[in-house]
Amino acid sequence: MNGPNLNLLGVREPGIYGDSSFESYLPKLKERYPEVEIEYYQSNVEGEMINKLQEVGFSYDGIVLNAGAYTHTSVALHDCIRSLKTPVIEVHISNVYQREDFRHHSFLSPACKGVICGFGLDSYRLAIESFL
Repeated sequence: MNGPNLNLLGVREPGIYGDSSFESYLPKLKERYPEVEIEYYQSNVEGEMINKLQEVGFSYDGIVLNAGAYTHTSVALHDCIRSLKTPVIEVHISNVYQREDFRHHSFLSPACKGVICGFGLDSYRLAIESFL
């Protein structure tokens, strides 16, 4: 699941996020893990993300979440993740600790099983590996 502005991957700040869209990366993940059913959801709206997490968070084996800027602001997403039975891995494409100070704090990390950041789109693959 991707949060706000991640629909612009490949266009948005390629020096930080790379020049590939998530939609072009997703088939590579599915090809690498044919035994895993991988679904993708993206929203720029916090409430829609919460609704989706609640929808899948009691039946899926794992959730890979890049909440974008909501990572650093959303108590509501934190509370939602805490309420789920499905483990959540927080991911970031960039190394948030090499960026602005406000990105150094995550409201989500304490509620998540783990955090992966700084490996580009490969952060998603590493999160999937953690569930296998």
